Amino acid sequence: MPRMNAIMERWIRTCRQELLDRTLIWNQRHLLRSLREYEDFYNTHRPHQGIDNARPLQPLPQPATNQAAATRLDIRRRQRLGGILNEYHRAA
Repeated sequence: MPRMNAIMERWIRTCRQELLDRTLIWNQRHLLRSLREYEDFYNTHRPHQGIDNARPLQPLPQPATNQAAATRLDIRRRQRLGGILNEYHRAA
């Protein structure tokens, strides 16, 4: 696959900048756990610069049409990996 090298280089660079440069890894077990958590974050939550900033494993979000509802959004933050990664979502 001609493009695989570029895709993997991008993933490794992103993983290094967002996770490994901010984390002190203690041992191999800690490294593998951190990488699994980051992979889940990368593929399910993290918005990508693609079609409508869609996440790779999720359908496209519905557009917000009600302007009044947009002004009173209740946004919650969920910390992952001790605050290294943050997820933001609307409260139910």
